[in-house]
Amino acid sequence: MDRRQWLKSTSLGGSFALLGGLGITNALTLEEINKFNPRPLSKRIRLSSNENPYGPSEKVRKAIIAAFDHSCRYPYAYADELATILAQKEGVTKDHIIICGGSTEGLKITGLTFASNGGEIIAGKPTFLAMMTYAKQWGAEVNWVPVGDDKGYDMAEIEKRISSKTKLVFLCNPNNPTSTVLPSKKLIDFCDAISNKTILFSDEAYYDYIEDPDYPSMVELVKQEKDVIVSRTFSKVYGMAGLRIGYLIAKPALAEKLRRNMVAYSNVPAIAAAKEALNDKEFYNFSLQKTREAKDMIYKTLDTFKLPYVKSHTNFIFFKSGKDIRTLHKEMLEKGVLIGRPFPPFFDWCRISTGTIEEVTLFTQALASLYE
Repeated sequence: MDRRQWLKSTSLGGSFALLGGLGITNALTLEEINKFNPRPLSKRIRLSSNENPYGPSEKVRKAIIAAFDHSCRYPYAYADELATILAQKEGVTKDHIIICGGSTEGLKITGLTFASNGGEIIAGKPTFLAMMTYAKQWGAEVNWVPVGDDKGYDMAEIEKRISSKTKLVFLCNPNNPTSTVLPSKKLIDFCDAISNKTILFSDEAYYDYIEDPDYPSMVELVKQEKDVIVSRTFSKVYGMAGLRIGYLIAKPALAEKLRRNMVAYSNVPAIAAAKEALNDKEFYNFSLQKTREAKDMIYKTLDTFKLPYVKSHTNFIFFKSGKDIRTLHKEMLEKGVLIGRPFPPFFDWCRISTGTIEEVTLFTQALASLYE
């Protein structure tokens, strides 16, 4: 039975007995199956990297195919067109935008540009490591600030540690792997204070998943010409992680310094895909809705087995497994489910990504078999 047949049978025949017992009945409708054309299930369910397995959308795929005719060309002019579109989206001018090979390239180049040769980066722990790991190879030092009991950033301690040698403060907001956000009422003042002392980098890869419509982006501080750099990506809600395209937003003086050190850039099909993705509101909303449904399924399962978790503002959930994550990783892999890696010092916590509805269904079954 292929994935489409499996989905049809679950949509028409009801959910698994286990999931029904947990009050979980979410499944793709026949309309969604026909419209979004989900790919076949893999033998190993990959819920380890916070990917959006529904993407790229059909419209984006067609844009990629059409872009093959232009793949003999260098991407610079095409990237310039995308930068203009993104500038309009973010409310800035084009010289504020840097197109990069996924936001990861932007993070790495920022660390290299501003903190190499002994410069200090202040970062929460745990968090997304791309900037710090790369910058350390170029002589940067990292000042780690442990997250609090709520798994959120210790804002007071971060600000307290800023010194003359601090070149960057890195915030991943929402944070990976804890899925927390900084308090919205304090965020602007906190980041403004940091930017008056050093450069603030705000990684907003998961910003689209925040459900508070008034939650601020640090692009607002960029517009005020503050020393703030914001990163965004097409890897998450747009489902384009494998295409490697993202962008930075910074005031022109900072953007120019970063632009000189860019290495990978992106490519013509990815740029075409990004342009189309921005217009595909139907897929964007579909992705957000399916993420909400998948998180609800996971929450209900964790509640059933009394496994504590952090309320998520992302497309993954961080929960207390009650056992060493390395043991749980092996046990789940034996059941065909790949979960997140260890995030020291939380070795008894697990990060699980929201896959498709049927993938999350299989995850809940596998987890239940270990905890029931």
